Amino acid sequence: MKFIDKTCSDFIDALSSKEAVPGGGGASALLGALSAALGMMVCNLTVGKQKYADVQDDILQVLNKAEALKSELLHLVDEDAACFKPLAQAYGIPKDDHRRGQILEDALKLACTVPMDIMRLCADAVLLHEELLEKGSRLALSDVGVGVIFCKAALQGAALNVFINTKTMKSREYASLLDAEANGLLDKHCALADKIYEEVTAKLK
Repeated sequence: MKFIDKTCSDFIDALSSKEAVPGGGGASALLGALSAALGMMVCNLTVGKQKYADVQDDILQVLNKAEALKSELLHLVDEDAACFKPLAQAYGIPKDDHRRGQILEDALKLACTVPMDIMRLCADAVLLHEELLEKGSRLALSDVGVGVIFCKAALQGAALNVFINTKTMKSREYASLLDAEANGLLDKHCALADKIYEEVTAKLK
């Protein structure tokens, strides 16, 4: 059974076990999906309301984008587990096996692919929350704040799953490229997430 097909309780039990998957990467993907889902809820509470008729087309576009992000991030919960397995197996190869180095390097690169995808998708989700802050229903303003908090945490969590693997890569040039992209996404979109959260808080107080 896929992790995303489990009940919430079963997924949390699996997350809390000694098994390597699901782990921080899968949890980050799920948190990102929750962020996108909250964005969808804000959209659905806005569409059809006369007060927001002038932004309805924009909100419908946000809704479609958020639904796509939610689906992709949910898919990455299980994809992260699949991409981590080769790395777990590589660490089990005897150190005197001449194949170990290359197998481990390839597995490290593969293990970075999903966390990087999570970061890119969450960066897009932050931008959607920024638009919802301006155009979404005021009755769901707190949900914009919760959504963007989740999104920031998912970004940061996925970044850690990149950095733990790039740190031990032999190809420092490749590792540096991944680190640079991850740091760029963190710098830009975490700052934006903080700004959105602060604006939500200011409007609620």
